[in-house]
Order: sequence, then C-alpha cells, then structure tokens
Amino acid sequence: MKNITTPADEVGMPNLPTGVGLRRLVVPTSVVGPDAADFVAMTDVRNAIYREINGHDDERISPAELLPHYVSEKYERTLMWLVVADDEIVGRAQVNLPLEQGSHVAFLNIELLRRAWGRGIGSAAHDLLVATARAHGRTVLQGWASHPDAPGDRLSAPTGFGSVPNDHAARFLQSHEYALEQIERNSALDLNDDTFAHLERLLADAQAASAGYRILQWMMPTPTEFVAGYGWMKSRMITDAPAAGIEFDEEVWDAARVAEHDAKYMDAGMTVQVTAAQHVETGELVAFNELVVGNDRTEATHQEDTLVLASHRGHRLGMLVKCAALLSWRSVAPDSPRVLTYNAEENRPMLDINETIGFVPIMYNGAWKRTLAQ
Repeated sequence: MKNITTPADEVGMPNLPTGVGLRRLVVPTSVVGPDAADFVAMTDVRNAIYREINGHDDERISPAELLPHYVSEKYERTLMWLVVADDEIVGRAQVNLPLEQGSHVAFLNIELLRRAWGRGIGSAAHDLLVATARAHGRTVLQGWASHPDAPGDRLSAPTGFGSVPNDHAARFLQSHEYALEQIERNSALDLNDDTFAHLERLLADAQAASAGYRILQWMMPTPTEFVAGYGWMKSRMITDAPAAGIEFDEEVWDAARVAEHDAKYMDAGMTVQVTAAQHVETGELVAFNELVVGNDRTEATHQEDTLVLASHRGHRLGMLVKCAALLSWRSVAPDSPRVLTYNAEENRPMLDINETIGFVPIMYNGAWKRTLAQ
C-alpha cells in the first residue's frame, strides 16, 4: 500500500454532521486484494456522481483503470477521503498537490451524491481539504466544477467567454470565497460514416495547407525516438494553452516523466494513440493529439491533450493532427460511439477546429480559484 502519512497530513478532523465520517483512503496495490474495498467503493461512487451530473456513463471508469493514476507520487501527491453518511459511502473529497519545487498550488475536489446535499457535509470536507493544503504550504486553491445548463441567473467568466448557471455548485464555491476564472466546454463528436467522410475531406484540405510537415503516429508506450519531442510538447501544455487566472507550475518532462505518464495508461490496460506533426526540415515534433479508450472499446473515446507549438501555428496543424487521429481511430476502436473533449471557451482557434469537425457542446465546467491569506 502507499499513502505513507507525513506530519503535514495530520490535520484535525472538522466538526461533522451527525452520522457523517471522513475516512482516509489508502490506495491498494491491486483492486482484487483484501485491502481494495475502499478503492473500489470510491470508484463506484465517483461513477454514480458523474452519472447524476451528466445524465450518461461516458465518464465511467473501472477500478482497475483508475488505480494506476493513484499509485505513483513522484510528480503529484493525492490525499483522499471517503465521505460516509449513515454507514453508506456517498462521496469523496480529495486534494492534489503538485510536487514541482516551490509549488504553492493545490487542486481541491469535493463530490457528493445529490441525496447527501444540504447537510453541511461539503463544508466540513472543504474545511479538511483547506487545512491539509495549508499544512503542505499551499496558498492557491483551485478546482473545476460541472455546471449542467439550467434556467435562471448565470455567472460570466472574466475572460469574456462563456457563462454557467448560478447553480448548487457555483453557490457552494462562492460561499467558500472562490472566484470563477474560466469556462471550459465539454464537447462530443458522434463517430459514424458521415463523420468519417467529412474528416477525409478536412484532412485533404489540411494536408494541402501544411506543406513541410508530415504526420507521425504511435501507440503508447512512446517510442524512444519520440520521447524528447513528445515530452517537450507535453510540457508546453502548461505554458501555451489558455489558462485565464488559473495557476499552474511549469513542468519538466524528461524521459522518466514520459515513461511514468505512459505507464499510468499501459498498467490500466487502456489504449492511447498519439498523432503528431513533424516539421520535415528540422525533424522537430510541433503538434500532437491524444485519443484514449478503456478496456471496453465499445465505450466513449476521450480526446485528451491537443497542442500546436506557438512557433508553428498558422499552418492548420491542429486540424491536421485531429483529423488524421480520428480517421485512424476507426481501426483502433471501431465500435466506440463518440469522442469527448474539453477546451477553454476562449480558445477559439481550437474550438473553431472542433466545430468544423462536428463536435457539439454537451456540458460546461467552471474553473474556480481562491487565494488564502498568508
């Protein structure tokens, strides 16, 4: 097992409503061992909460697929508590601590089944997470919340792009002194014959506009010859993607970090395809797209990072790598019905590509931030 306790972890438990407890999750080495029950239960309640929020199971993940993302603590530490109410697990509360040198940020997440709302559980869990973040020297607290569309008052992002309903999650965060910084769009693309025919036309146009670049593809783990270029592009996700007021630590992606990243997916039995654009003259990798599907390839595909390095924008490389990736995906996961992706609302260049391809918005998330007094 992992999660060795440090002195900074030993913060006092907050006052809890009657019948409610917060139980520290100890991450097991396997999902089939006698110590795995809490991790399996955490995954189950996670999936149930996302089903309540989204109205579908496209965000579902199995315990075996989720576990590798919690085992390593080389680059980020996760502390999690199960929320137990009346002897039933009704949610989870976690704080993610990036381990970059000098980091002062923490990412907080509290998720509860709807039947657990209104009892003060979320506020008690929040008190614990804030105390834990403080104990680890973090002063900037950040997180994302899903905001399904609803009538009534809305909150606009300070970026000037997008708004979300002033709903239960928004009211909770505002009551705990968080400010809305950015809106993130969750989009979906149905994978069918018409979509693939459209993608072929778009790819041909993008290839004509991107002379001097060629497409490269691989399935994880990353081949040795691409590790340096892929790692550099992954590190630029922090600096080159729109972040509004959300703070991130700049990351160094060496070969060890790429290997650790790949292992999270490989150990979970997931399939990851990376499609990259290479500048032919220099051999530099300058754009990439990632598609991921779980063990069950009839489930939804997730489009994860996509980036064009700033110095190579203006050559339709975003359209190039996305179309090439989706077209080749037919042979990887032919029965996956759709692709999900997330983009900042102010990231119009990438949203323009997505909308041209056929992605449609299905949900919006808010990025929230609170700075603690020193």
